[in-house]
Amino acid sequence: MNNFWKLLPRPFSVLAPMEDVTDTVFRRLIGSCGAPDVYFTEFTSTDGLCSKGRDAVIHRLQFTEGERPLVAQIWGNTPEHYYKTAQLLTEMGFDGIDINLGCPVPKIVKNGCCSALIDNPTLVAELYQATTEGAPQLPVSIKTRLGFKRKVTEEWSQFLLELNPAVLTMHGRTARQMSKVPANWDEIAKVVEIRNALQSDTIVIGNGDVTKRSQFAEFHERYGVDGIMVGRGIFQDPYLFDLSLADDYWEQQSEQQKLSLLLTHIRLHRSVWGERKPYAILKKFFKIYVSSFAGASELRTLLMQTNSMQDAADVIEQWLQRSPASDDNNQSDTIR
Repeated sequence: MNNFWKLLPRPFSVLAPMEDVTDTVFRRLIGSCGAPDVYFTEFTSTDGLCSKGRDAVIHRLQFTEGERPLVAQIWGNTPEHYYKTAQLLTEMGFDGIDINLGCPVPKIVKNGCCSALIDNPTLVAELYQATTEGAPQLPVSIKTRLGFKRKVTEEWSQFLLELNPAVLTMHGRTARQMSKVPANWDEIAKVVEIRNALQSDTIVIGNGDVTKRSQFAEFHERYGVDGIMVGRGIFQDPYLFDLSLADDYWEQQSEQQKLSLLLTHIRLHRSVWGERKPYAILKKFFKIYVSSFAGASELRTLLMQTNSMQDAADVIEQWLQRSPASDDNNQSDTIR
């Protein structure tokens, strides 16, 4: 098995899988700012990949060679589909496969998938076995939470560690807590302690509320995790994985620099997806770039009222032209 995880530095960094966020466009953009050690795809349905509707979901797995190492995250609750999907992902050239046992979205858990599987360990073992049998040459990892409705950190993590996954990522909240409370890193540390007590080779990653570069080394030392996964924190600083920068680097950038990067994002999104993805998806990224400068709130409002990528580019160009600090470059040329 080619297990790239064992070759990573300690601590290593990971861009978390996020729905309608971590597609090939966003991964490439973040890589240009400061690449993490590992990328994840959006989570992808095994049922969808094994159905006649495959074309409607397989775009989630689109990638370029510059996005490596890249782990495909999958979800579902049918072992046969996990087996077939693992074979497909091997053929597609992914570096690893991750099983989603953490997503708390109600419409998914009501069907017994993702975090709902925390209360169904027998099926989890079947899904894991099916994945490893379908992709014997790839490291299989698991991402999960402290529990479904309540914390079951010790028994749940021990069960998972005994499956012997290459990596176990623990998000420091239960599914019921969603993201409404602070992540509990003391509970994540318990997973490390259990791993060590079992003398397991499984690598442990911690996830939750990482928003500053200084937390990477701090959490590695304090909680013993091998790696740090960043999810929503990347929306506060797209340069977060460049550990050579100060914690307030992005906040201190000028509006011209931030809006230039937004135009780059729009240009790349249009180049890769064209009209294949709804324009509305792009709007969730605006808050990354339009913040911490005078008039940012006004500009965000204007951008949220746009109906196309070109409309957004025009609004940004007009904003920059009226800005006293504008360098008078024709920013709209970046996407035309």
